[in-house]
Amino acid sequence: MARIELIDLAHAYKPNPSAPTDYALRPMTKTWDDGGAYALLGPSGCGKTTLLNIISGLVKPSHGRVLFDGRDVTQLPTEARNIAQVFQFPVIYDTMTVYDNLAFPLRNRGWKEQETRKRVEQVAEMLELSHDLKMRASGLSVDAKQKISLGRGLVRPDVAAVLFDEPLTVIDPHLKWLLRRKLKEIHHELKLSLIYVTHDQVEALTFADQVVVMTQGEVVQTGSAQALFEEPEHTFVGYFIGNPGMNLLDCTVHDGLARIDANDVPLSAAAKAALAGVTGKITLGIRPEFVELAAGQQPDTVAATVVAVRNMGTHYLAEFRVGANSVAAKLRVCDAVVGAQAWLRFPQERTLYYVNDKRVA
Repeated sequence: MARIELIDLAHAYKPNPSAPTDYALRPMTKTWDDGGAYALLGPSGCGKTTLLNIISGLVKPSHGRVLFDGRDVTQLPTEARNIAQVFQFPVIYDTMTVYDNLAFPLRNRGWKEQETRKRVEQVAEMLELSHDLKMRASGLSVDAKQKISLGRGLVRPDVAAVLFDEPLTVIDPHLKWLLRRKLKEIHHELKLSLIYVTHDQVEALTFADQVVVMTQGEVVQTGSAQALFEEPEHTFVGYFIGNPGMNLLDCTVHDGLARIDANDVPLSAAAKAALAGVTGKITLGIRPEFVELAAGQQPDTVAATVVAVRNMGTHYLAEFRVGANSVAAKLRVCDAVVGAQAWLRFPQERTLYYVNDKRVA
């Protein structure tokens, strides 16, 4: 296991990058603690797999350094970094039994057979492969083969880190949930350093202690599931996390109020202080979970038109129009009629403000 430090790290596929858009991975400095469980989350093409491959040594960064426990490994090949990597599709030996597949990384490093058997049986039990140990891998389903791949990554207790590159893509949806839970249990039991790449927010938020959110080659926020949901530092995080994502409304600030078209929203004292001197358009952000439907017009409400109301069983998902903006709301009770006027409240303690996509209040 290792503490991983990325020092002034960046990567560009073209020489002499000068603008942020020239980088596949924009400059960053990050530290990931020994024994932590991290997820790299973002859409396809955001740079998360590039970052993972730089850590593993499959890609040499064009700028900066990678340190494992203070040791510079930037120029070291993959085999010299003592890491394990699990890929999107199963990487196993079909002609071997499940046991031999799991034992192979240990035998390759000279482990005694008694110690190997003990470790293989421990990992097989964690992944519920104990009954398949004597079977040839070629006869198993794709789900089971990927579990073997996961086991091969987890079987070595001395690795600096285990890197997962979207390992559950080929897994049945129900089994995905079970395996995420298993990986969480394995992390707590074995205390391995785990880094997990995914574009699926549910996978990231249920697996990782800390989620690294990326877009366009840039890390825009690192935090817990709660922090990413309640206090997104960037509009992309607000939009990308949640279902539906955060409402982002164009507005301006004047006289202690945020104006959305003809509607004024009172600012809290903290928001007033943070937005003092700010001119021009800013963005108001509020989660659908925090939007309130008021009984009528009040000093802190905004006028809206009901666009759609859907009964989701556990809640109502309503869509409103506020000026030129669309506003989604998750409501426990909703008797609004499509096409009618409604009044919405944005609680000050749940309303965030962004300038140039970055949170200021």
